[in-house]
Amino acid sequence: MTEQVEDSTAVVPSQPSGDTDRITDIVSGRQVPATPEEREAVQPFARQLIEDYGYPVSQLRTRPQWHVKSSPSDRVKKYPVDIAVFSSDTHSDETLSIVVECKKKKRKDGRDQLEDYMRLSRAELGVWFNGDERLFLRKLEYKGKVTFEVIPNIPRFGERVEDIGLYTRESLRPTHNLRSTFRAIRNYLAANAVGMTRDEALAQQIINVIFCKIYDERFTAPKDKVRLRAGMGESDADVAKRVRDLFQHVVKRYSDVFDENDSISLDDASLAYVIGELQLYSLMDSDRDAVADAFETFIGPSLKGAQGQFFTPRNVVQLVAELVKPTDKDRVIDPACGSGGFLVEALRQLWDQVESNGKRLGWPQSEIDADKQQVAIKNIRGVDKDSFLSKVAKAYMAVLGDGRGGVFCENSLADPSEWHSTAANEVRDGQFDAVLTNPPFGKKLKVSDSGTLRQYDLAHKWTRDKITDSFSRSDKLGDGQAPQILFIEKCLNLLRPGGRMGIVIPESMLCNPSHKFIVSYILSRARIRAVVTMPEELFQPYTHAKTAIVLIEKNPTKGAPQGDYPVFMGLAKWCGHDSRGHEIPHDDLPEITRRLERFHNNEPLDFDHLGFTVMASEIQDLIYLPKYYNPELKQRLDALTETHDLVTLGELADDGVIEVSTGHEVGKLAYGTGSIPFIRTSDIANWEIKGDPKHGVSADIYNSLAPRQKVEVDDILMVRDGTYLVGTCAIVTELDSKIVYQSHILKFKSLDHERMDPKLLLAILSAPIVKEQIWSKRFTQDIIDTLGGRWRELVLPIPRESSDRAEILTAVRSAIQSRIDAKLAGRKAMMLVAPHGSLDPDVVYDFLVIGRS
Repeated sequence: MTEQVEDSTAVVPSQPSGDTDRITDIVSGRQVPATPEEREAVQPFARQLIEDYGYPVSQLRTRPQWHVKSSPSDRVKKYPVDIAVFSSDTHSDETLSIVVECKKKKRKDGRDQLEDYMRLSRAELGVWFNGDERLFLRKLEYKGKVTFEVIPNIPRFGERVEDIGLYTRESLRPTHNLRSTFRAIRNYLAANAVGMTRDEALAQQIINVIFCKIYDERFTAPKDKVRLRAGMGESDADVAKRVRDLFQHVVKRYSDVFDENDSISLDDASLAYVIGELQLYSLMDSDRDAVADAFETFIGPSLKGAQGQFFTPRNVVQLVAELVKPTDKDRVIDPACGSGGFLVEALRQLWDQVESNGKRLGWPQSEIDADKQQVAIKNIRGVDKDSFLSKVAKAYMAVLGDGRGGVFCENSLADPSEWHSTAANEVRDGQFDAVLTNPPFGKKLKVSDSGTLRQYDLAHKWTRDKITDSFSRSDKLGDGQAPQILFIEKCLNLLRPGGRMGIVIPESMLCNPSHKFIVSYILSRARIRAVVTMPEELFQPYTHAKTAIVLIEKNPTKGAPQGDYPVFMGLAKWCGHDSRGHEIPHDDLPEITRRLERFHNNEPLDFDHLGFTVMASEIQDLIYLPKYYNPELKQRLDALTETHDLVTLGELADDGVIEVSTGHEVGKLAYGTGSIPFIRTSDIANWEIKGDPKHGVSADIYNSLAPRQKVEVDDILMVRDGTYLVGTCAIVTELDSKIVYQSHILKFKSLDHERMDPKLLLAILSAPIVKEQIWSKRFTQDIIDTLGGRWRELVLPIPRESSDRAEILTAVRSAIQSRIDAKLAGRKAMMLVAPHGSLDPDVVYDFLVIGRS
């Protein structure tokens, strides 16, 4: 049969590689639409066929797609195959050996469609893979009847189907792409494992299997068959028995990881499936980052963040490592190591240095490997109080090499006298050169044990001297403290003089007035050398907490450091995934990491939000927040000096030009007690006040607050506290002057219309350059943002030319009047629905003009 002719309608026109809506097909080299199916299934499996199974690109077909019959009478071959594998470079119906279907279907539907593709083609083997799950089928024909059987995997290039599972140790291959394999394993187990549905239980089982795989690779001779294999025709029970028998040896070998009662309790079918997926690969010889990615893919879903437990994203781990720059001479610790991500990255960097140094000195590889082993054993320590997480960390370290013996299950914040003696001897204060950590944090987390709290200065009450604006610790112990605050002190205690700490903390600790004592405490013992703030999506969907990464250098001697020094700052707006955790192409962290390297090397920076420096002497009010010092914003303000007068709101208030006040809270019980609008932050939008009738208050409440609030026409209301509404403004008109407004709103009243017309002030406050300042000066408290008293710092660009000001005023008056006219017209239309002659004229006036019913 002749080779299938390329259909001109199937040709995808070439697109520029920079087009984010298209990706390069690994087989054909063409630009193809970047659909989820293409990104998550077709391209990953095509890469595995080439890199892991060894198939030549010349024997694969993706674009244009190969087609097979949809029915015996189908002469045009309607079914397009996502990936076709041929037995030779000649692509024909006779040489088609494997069809791969990558549609986003459920397992049963995917199998049905795959069987249809295989039934009317010459392909003996088929794969269904939707990015999350996969299935391998073999077609059997006997006396004209076609049946299908599930097989453990497909053969590698040059192998027969009968060779599947007959692997020797030396035939195992390293891989650069385990993520999709582990994802498929996890999703299969979640749907099919008998008697086991919880992610943590499944995670524990995969850890056990991984240790079996490592043990099998280490203690099997090169030409001997590995024990973790699933062959053609072999029963699930036989495969499972080999694994369970091997695990007994593992428990004895890794007694520091496993207890005698640990077991592999997956059902036989599930265990055979896992082995079928993993049996091709050597975990010991694979790229460490690939194994780590796969490991996190599987373990990650078991960490829900209830106790601040979740994987720190890899790009963040790498950024923290670049901040600290651990060397092979450093003793490194993570006192809240969780699943071990920071330890693994530190170990990788240390090993890279050992490898580079060994090659420079001409060492044999065996000597380099021995030195690596010594570094892992001597230099890396991790502590976590969660037994499951510490076991995960041990497994993680063992997968990548070793160092598992330096991971301990203890409460880092507790007195070391409460620890096991081994951990207490290995983890002592003042003995470490580098700390890399992401301590647990959360609104509901609190350390309340008085014995633990007494160890820490930051667990005590602190007082502030209003004259010197300095802080001092009192003797009074607080009733509890957030663990992330105590961990800062613990990490400083662990460091030697001159040691470095890279830590992930809530952003609010660097800027909120209630946390200034923490920054003051840090600066009494160390220097803050770098701060990089993260986008809110970083740890979503587990938590919405806004975080920052901070580099702290402990003082070389007791007391505060002398002299000025630069502080690196970066502001990441994108982190590589969205709020649902889905990967996106935008990630600022690699570029910030590169800027950090230049900062460490004393090279010039571009001075934008991705990397700039502020001298320590320029830090204002102990605020260490990069957006507060954004150089791009300062440059834009400076560019206005020739055409505008730059005046702060604080200066206007001090000069008596404006008066600033806040509202009051009335409580939910007051809602609905009357018809006078109670204005909340959500009622302010597009320069208008839109009171919700459900929140109306009584005349008594209004009369008690009106003398203090003094709301008048042309007053401006601005949202001070909230999420996305901070800085939103509205102007009071004659339609809405009889109101009560809440405490989260600022009111600006112009006392001198000649110097500051309120309508001009409304336009300026709403201008992008001021909105950007508001964003830079609003700080997060838990998950709510607040402008606080920093409204005083807002720089108002007032046009010098009177004609420019007049043009602005005309536009604002027109906009306000249009809104008033629209409101009145709407109310009039409503009143025309039914006659109102019998109504009190005052009531009609109230409804039409004032807007009250």
